[in-house]
Amino acid sequence: MKAKSIFYCTECGNETGKWSGRCSGCGAWNTLVEAPAPVKSNSAAVAAAVKTINRPKAVSELEDEEEIRFTTGVSELDRVLGGGAVRGSLVLVAGAPGIGKSTLLLQICGNLPAEKILYVTGEESQRQLKMRATRLGVSGGKLLVLAETDIDAVARAVEDTEPDVLIVDSVQTMFNAALSSAPGSVGQVKDCTMAIMRLAKSNNLTAFVIGHVNKEGAIAGPKVLEHMVDCVLYFEGEQSMNYRILRAAKNRFGSTNEIGVFEMSDKGLKEVPNPSEMLLSGRPENAPGTCVTCVMEGSRPILAEIQALVAPGSQGMSRRTASGVDFNRACLLLAVLEKRGGLHLNGCDTYINVVAGLTLDEPAADLAMVLALASSFRDRPIGDDLAAVGEVGLTGEIRSVSAMEQRLQEIARLGFRRCVIPAATRSDIRLPDGLQVLRVRNIREAINAVVI
Repeated sequence: MKAKSIFYCTECGNETGKWSGRCSGCGAWNTLVEAPAPVKSNSAAVAAAVKTINRPKAVSELEDEEEIRFTTGVSELDRVLGGGAVRGSLVLVAGAPGIGKSTLLLQICGNLPAEKILYVTGEESQRQLKMRATRLGVSGGKLLVLAETDIDAVARAVEDTEPDVLIVDSVQTMFNAALSSAPGSVGQVKDCTMAIMRLAKSNNLTAFVIGHVNKEGAIAGPKVLEHMVDCVLYFEGEQSMNYRILRAAKNRFGSTNEIGVFEMSDKGLKEVPNPSEMLLSGRPENAPGTCVTCVMEGSRPILAEIQALVAPGSQGMSRRTASGVDFNRACLLLAVLEKRGGLHLNGCDTYINVVAGLTLDEPAADLAMVLALASSFRDRPIGDDLAAVGEVGLTGEIRSVSAMEQRLQEIARLGFRRCVIPAATRSDIRLPDGLQVLRVRNIREAINAVVI
């Protein structure tokens, strides 16, 4: 006999016995999701046991044991996780289908021969997984494969095999038979993730869960699960390009500012220990409309190339396009250039792009974007040996940014001989040998100094 279900509102928590398009409690639409009905028990012994186990404790009575970490064998992944995976944690690896999530986790299995790993695949058969493992060079060890989509069967397999690491590929294929909704729905995804979390905490195993996202943001995807897991990792990058960026959106055991860079090949994902060289490879020589900047991704300085194209507009209507930078930020800088920089861009079509699919959300890239736009507008190159770092204000001033010394060291290491920085930068920073520093106060000074 099928277990009963209830429906609750994700906005106000109101419960009802049947589904409705609108919540009777708060009036919100399409917020009711299905969940198993709670099992009522009249056992006084069970109630007493629960009360004994869950009694409140003083902070001084709580154990403060340090978390146990272990390396995954992939240094870029360890960097993003904060130094390695943590025992008893639940990690959500999210990204578009085909971006490389399954490939990364299967490669981890080959790097942990001493760990017993249970790989639960809901999208492939065991034979298909074997073929992919052979292609990636993953074999032997203590890797166990289970082709299953029933979350109860997965829980029984965990209890029987007692693995150290659990991998579920993917959470959208898992289902709980007690729910009548289809796999991949909000209720199924949240219930299955909660069951995996209980397995990870009670058995002290590290669980990796794969979640797919789509172009619309996936209502049943990782966004509804971020509050349930310990760590959320996002795989970014275009499938037409070979490079992938792994970024932490949430991490209870480390920083969320670190990134890992990988290159996709026929043998799987390869680590890129020096992303700056990768992002600058193939850069054109003495081309107008390009400038290099240095952004900080956690503790790692990364050089990125910003390209700009300014062309005459048609029929008095200008077009604005920005890829890799915030569109509103790009429009703001265009207005500052028009008002404070003396460049008449109002009737021009403007296109801005960050090479290699990198997304820049740091104000330190403002100055490089401004110089690239000015270089393209005047059709004059600024030189292959020049980089720029600085934030641009609404009055056209150039403001200082953090970690300037570390940025300059990375710029000099990559062979650049000139760098434009804000004049307000501290004078006591150590300048690298062979790097000429150009201090500017506003965008007009910067443009006149490098765009001749």
